[in-house]
Amino acid sequence: MSYTVLARKYRSQTFDDVIGQDPINRTLKNAIKTDKAAHAYLFTGTRGVGKTTMARILAKALNCHSFDGPTTEPCCKCDSCVAINIGEDIDVIEIDGASNNGVDEVRRLRENAIYRPARSRFKIYIIDEVHMLSASAFNALLKILEEPPSHVKFIFATTEPNKVIPTVQSRCQRFDFGNISPNLIAGQLKSILKQEKIKYEDDLILPLAKMANGSMRDGLSLLDRLISTGAEPLTVELLEEYLGCPNSEKIYNLISEIGDSDAAGTLQAVEDLINTGLSDVQIVDSLVDCMRDLMVAKSTSAETELLTLTAEQRKRTGELAEKFDVAALVYNITTLEKLRWTIKNSDTPRALLEASLIRFALSEHFLNVDALLSESQTASVKKKRPAARRAELKAPFESIKGVTDEPPSLTELNDIESISSNWPDILKIIIAKLGPGTGGLLSSARPSRFEDGRFTLEFGASAGVSKKMCESNGRKEAIESLLTEHCRKPIKLKLEIASEKEIEPKADSKQTGTSSRRKNEIVNDPVVKTVLMGLGATITGIEELKE
Repeated sequence: MSYTVLARKYRSQTFDDVIGQDPINRTLKNAIKTDKAAHAYLFTGTRGVGKTTMARILAKALNCHSFDGPTTEPCCKCDSCVAINIGEDIDVIEIDGASNNGVDEVRRLRENAIYRPARSRFKIYIIDEVHMLSASAFNALLKILEEPPSHVKFIFATTEPNKVIPTVQSRCQRFDFGNISPNLIAGQLKSILKQEKIKYEDDLILPLAKMANGSMRDGLSLLDRLISTGAEPLTVELLEEYLGCPNSEKIYNLISEIGDSDAAGTLQAVEDLINTGLSDVQIVDSLVDCMRDLMVAKSTSAETELLTLTAEQRKRTGELAEKFDVAALVYNITTLEKLRWTIKNSDTPRALLEASLIRFALSEHFLNVDALLSESQTASVKKKRPAARRAELKAPFESIKGVTDEPPSLTELNDIESISSNWPDILKIIIAKLGPGTGGLLSSARPSRFEDGRFTLEFGASAGVSKKMCESNGRKEAIESLLTEHCRKPIKLKLEIASEKEIEPKADSKQTGTSSRRKNEIVNDPVVKTVLMGLGATITGIEELKE
């Protein structure tokens, strides 16, 4: 007797057997119970999630000969149920939409549909991959879908519902089949292995279920491939050797080297993975999956139900998560996703992969601008750095003059002269109250007018971006509130760009030379270097404010 693959041998036979599609099960069963089964259904979803299986079960439920009418529990033993199971029932016609996609085939279907079923209650047409029908074939279906004979039911299945024309979809009841969770797939795989009396390691099941990517049929096909090796018990090593599953320990080792900022160790870990036969794209995919787990563990905990991991994997994930912060993991994941598409079309994929991973290993953790400037004021670096690195940064940060001064208290401000003369002190108050980010944006502005409670600030012609940022995210309102507090009267803030006539003429050649030297001093300043390094930024322009 020929071997029957697991996907066919253990195909679901009743509604209750279908795994991972409970809402659809309940809806169809209730429709049958209340005699409200529709004349046309559209089942959509990725491959292997149960669309065609559900269509056959629905056909058996409508036509089972063991009952006087449609039932939610077909017997699976009568002539009709047995014939439907093997696809040979004369009243349940299964059509492949890919090979019968022309208008002539649909016309023949319409001509045959008017005749009553030979022995069952309904004549049922199951069209798989219905999106492959041509436009003319779809149009030929419309009339019979809208007003079908009472004895005809249509069940369409497709993996690409967007290719089914809207006029056809509007005449069907649509059900979207979701991906099956790895835990449900793992439970089914364990059940099948027990029925087949095949020994296996517990740590094998969950990685195998995750490789199925939400498809029960794919999971059973992968299990078939393992069984065909003839090895017993089935082990994780077989999964790595025959199915190309990455060695989880080697992936964890690579991420550990990145977290330890060890460039040499990172390159060696990549070499170890490539020697196992993994491609560069497979390594990237594995890193994305693992770093996603680290991100979830760091945001919640390693014990969260959001992670589908074995006990040992949860332990390792919790340990590795301590070496990263969430911002760095988010950056790594998005960068790897972009890298994935790049290396597919590159002649030097390994070099690109190694360069990106070295960048991860040698980069600092990522902070926003306000956090970085706050650290520069307090001379305390919150990110984890080696002691030598902290010593190098301490001196430059402490050399920022006046950043530790207490913000001054101002007397009542009534006119533009008093505001202008006290503007440096006002900026210090803004930095203390609203943060260095807002203070930095206002450093490129100067007081211009103060009339009837309306205070005008002018930005330089090249500071348009700073003006827009001051007007966004509630910064303008916060500044108004702070000025109102210190001026003891309501203040409305107006932001303007300086007119062109106020722009100073270009400096002569002598001044240009002096300016160049000044720019070099600024660029080479230790504080500037520290900020640029922390932000991963480059200088696009320098504007020096005059007293």
